Amino acid sequence: MRKSVFTSCSALYVTSFVMFVFIFLLAAPFIAPHDPVYVNMEERLRGISAEHVLGTDHLGRDVFSRILAGSQMTVGISVLVLAISLCIGVPIGLLAGYLGGKIDRFFMRMVDAFMAFPDYIVAIILSGLLGPGMFNLVFAIVMVKWVGYARLARSIVLSEKQRDYITMAKINGLSSIGVLRKHMIPHVVGNVMVLATLDVGKIILMIASLSYIGLGAQPPAPEWGAMLNEGKAFFYHAPHLMVIPGLAIMIVVLMSNLLGDFLRDRFDVKNQKGEI
Repeated sequence: MRKSVFTSCSALYVTSFVMFVFIFLLAAPFIAPHDPVYVNMEERLRGISAEHVLGTDHLGRDVFSRILAGSQMTVGISVLVLAISLCIGVPIGLLAGYLGGKIDRFFMRMVDAFMAFPDYIVAIILSGLLGPGMFNLVFAIVMVKWVGYARLARSIVLSEKQRDYITMAKINGLSSIGVLRKHMIPHVVGNVMVLATLDVGKIILMIASLSYIGLGAQPPAPEWGAMLNEGKAFFYHAPHLMVIPGLAIMIVVLMSNLLGDFLRDRFDVKNQKGEI
């Protein structure tokens, strides 16, 4: 009984997450009632109304339309960062763990260099050096995120390649590529999916926080962190300009964490720590 209730709740989390992605990423341009960057000073700082369901900002732009458009930018860019990080980190971790030797030492020393400092500090430094803008922000976050996937993939490969079934596969003539494809990658996928899902929320927070301090999206881009930055000057007169983007960030991060918890239980993933 308890298991069935847990399964139903987990399925509800996943369904909710998929629906959110569909609505806010795919359908946002079609359901936005106004142009998210259209300025109308006569409608500035209006409260909730039939025409503007979440009010307007200091330039008269519809907040609801900007939240919808911002979902495509904030969540979409976080997914892009995640995909690039996976494409870089997982192959490096697989090769480093399986081949070992100088290749392993070279990549792991590189990983150590990036992991010696907190992610946010490195991302802020790189974004500051490269200058504001979403392209530079994506590059900066990818540079600090790929190392976690490389370390995770390497630790799993180091654990699995010592097992007897890998030895038997090699004796039977299976090539190194075949061993990686048939035996290593399936073991890595579940753990990587869990970490990636949990990382979506962290990446969203990183994008929003860097945009908040002016290193990410630039005006008039409707990015959630940038919207927080623009709304802070009007917090006492129009608190919805900060509350609404903040709630949007909180909801997405919460949903990604719930999905990560579901996948962790689904794949029975245990904590993995990369060992050097």
